[in-house]
Amino acid sequence: MDLGALGRRIQTTRTGRGMTLQGLADRSGVSVSMLSAVERGSKAPTVVVLDRIAQGLGLPLSDLLTEPPRMIVRRAADQDVVDEPGGWQRTILTPVVPGVNFEWIRSTLPAGCEAGTYPPYAAGSHEFIYVQSGVLTLTIDEDTLELEEGDSLYLPADVTLSYANHAATPCTYYVAALIMRPRRPGLGRRSG
Repeated sequence: MDLGALGRRIQTTRTGRGMTLQGLADRSGVSVSMLSAVERGSKAPTVVVLDRIAQGLGLPLSDLLTEPPRMIVRRAADQDVVDEPGGWQRTILTPVVPGVNFEWIRSTLPAGCEAGTYPPYAAGSHEFIYVQSGVLTLTIDEDTLELEEGDSLYLPADVTLSYANHAATPCTYYVAALIMRPRRPGLGRRSG
């Protein structure tokens, strides 16, 4: 086992979740000094210690011991398609990659549909929106903006965001979100 790679995987996962060493120590029951030594690759943890670290990170032990694949293919048949109340649909296009907080979603809103209001992602997150067809009405905090076919928008994703289609035809749009840290507890949002 490459202790340096294991330590980097643990540290990347911990920081990706916005956790300090002390926070992981509190959740795992492993001391800060032991966690620090493991992350530096200077100490070989026992299986019991690794299991406690994995539990503290909310992962199965196998995720810490296995190198992540270099490529992950998500076939069209495997994409998650979610039919939401109000008749709109979203398709999660991106594969799940441990430690990578990136989402790419295609949504279609029928005419006259309001997809709802979503709370902010953590500060430092980014969102990109592209309208493939129709007209998308966004409310960003207190401001309202219309995007038409071919329009795109970038915004820091630490804002309250509402998606709606007030037009007489369906609207299809894409959302790409890069979440720099985990969402604050209770404030996770589905990209509309």
